Amino acid sequence: MTPSPTLVWARLELAESLRSKWVAFAVTLYVLMAATFVWLGLRESSVLGFTGLTRVLLNVSNAVLLVFPLVVLTGTHGAVVRAKTSGFFELMLTQPTKRSEWFAGLLLSRLLVLIGPLAVLLLGMGLAAQLLGTEPGLLKVAARSLAVVVALIFSFVGMGLWVSSRARTTERAMVWALGIWALTAALHDVLLIATLLRTSLPAEAVFFLAALNPSEAARIGLLSSVDPELSVLGPVGFWLANSLGPARTLAIAVGWPLLLGAFATWRAKRNLETRDLVA
Repeated sequence: MTPSPTLVWARLELAESLRSKWVAFAVTLYVLMAATFVWLGLRESSVLGFTGLTRVLLNVSNAVLLVFPLVVLTGTHGAVVRAKTSGFFELMLTQPTKRSEWFAGLLLSRLLVLIGPLAVLLLGMGLAAQLLGTEPGLLKVAARSLAVVVALIFSFVGMGLWVSSRARTTERAMVWALGIWALTAALHDVLLIATLLRTSLPAEAVFFLAALNPSEAARIGLLSSVDPELSVLGPVGFWLANSLGPARTLAIAVGWPLLLGAFATWRAKRNLETRDLVA
């Protein structure tokens, strides 16, 4: 049975990704991050009432919100534009395959490389706690956290591919990718805090402005999986816990990044199918 072109392209892109240094860097970063937080989380001190492996899982997930978008954008911003400038598309167009099949294989390989190690890390921690009987409910928390982080990864993969499909050079794609990361990871918090200091916004408006940023939406979802009352968020957390509840809060934390990622991926696919592939 002949494999589909999408799977063939995915296997080739996966092999290329495994040979690149950024994948090894990402895996090493996961391991070091998990080891550090395990050492800190299993100590007797507590932060905001979270101790043990729950604290470890929460810290790992929150660190991912800051580090992982940068890793994702670094690994995807040059995928399309580099193939265009290197002459890869000239060779691809001579093969009996479609542009959409190559794009699907590229997307599949990137998601597998980026999500696979993290899924092993989070679910492994939850399963270990379940088998040891130290924190029986941690496996459920790990699954919810994984769903939030996977949605966040998908959104930034889509944005990275969109940037790559529009940029004419790798350097320009890198600048755009760093701008997206700075806006979502750093400047959003600064702008939101400045707005709150200048105006008296209701809790609904604060939540809406924060949730527009996929990283902030994911952070709220992670907190709701560990602390359903969201007491660490103050009045906004009180409003979320009583108006939306943990289930709806988690749905927004997963649904909005997935929707944003799907739109960005669709735009990247459209750019690839309609634009000239030969630089």
